[in-house]
Amino acid sequence: MTQASFSEMYERWLVDPLFRPWAEAILAQVGLSPGDRILDVACGTGVVARVARERLGDAGHVVGVDVSPDMLAVARAVAPRIDWREGNATALSLRDGEQFEIVVCQQGLQFFPDKPAAAAQMRRALAKGGRLAIATWRSDDEIPFVRELRRVAERHVGAIVDQRHGFGDAAPLEVLLRDAGFREVRLRTMSRTVRSRMARPSCD
Repeated sequence: MTQASFSEMYERWLVDPLFRPWAEAILAQVGLSPGDRILDVACGTGVVARVARERLGDAGHVVGVDVSPDMLAVARAVAPRIDWREGNATALSLRDGEQFEIVVCQQGLQFFPDKPAAAAQMRRALAKGGRLAIATWRSDDEIPFVRELRRVAERHVGAIVDQRHGFGDAAPLEVLLRDAGFREVRLRTMSRTVRSRMARPSCD
């Protein structure tokens, strides 16, 4: 399987049932206003940026940044009017004086090799009075979907100790953000049931 085909399958099978509901929830929590500039960090195929664009229409500016050119190729094909940029979350390439009222990172922070650098970069991207919204899974054991995938995979490859899908306990996340200079940090745990057409009975 090529990376491009993975990006297309990610968009087709995972975005609407899994990531779009959370994109809608996180943007509802942070609140959008006409004229807002939105930065979607680790945007993948761009679902958060697309939902923000749907909410704001032409009364705002939306930028999506991701390290994967293949993910961005899908994002551009689906939503060509959004400003898509290739870049690393730990060294955001911002234009001179460019800042945003809202910075969002949905399910990306836990995968960054240098989380403090990424948090500092997201703070740098915020305009005065701006808001950062981060969504991460908790530990794999608390996510039935991931837990079942791991259980099936371990039948074939043995024990899997890497659990980077989640950030784990909320306390280290709060410390990370405060160390990056965020003074008002609010943490909230949310859950929902996800149904997908991906799981079908196999036939011999």
